Amino acid sequence: MAIKKSAKKAAKRALKNYEVNLVVKLAMKKSVKSFLKNVDDGTESKELNVILSDTYSKIDKAVRQWLLKKQTASRKKSRLAKKVS
Repeated sequence: MAIKKSAKKAAKRALKNYEVNLVVKLAMKKSVKSFLKNVDDGTESKELNVILSDTYSKIDKAVRQWLLKKQTASRKKSRLAKKVS
């Protein structure tokens, strides 16, 4: 366990950041899974575009919080867009 006061604060902050990051990551993964499920079910393209837009925003939020690299997000978005067409 941390001994110094600053180390205790850093440990507390790391735990808080972990929890926040986990929420964002899980929301992104859930959105991607939902999109892929709708693609497999044969949902209409208008509806798919709305779901895809929502998924893009979740991926972009993960990039803004440094949970994903830009190129990784770009690759994920590209692969999802291929599924629509």
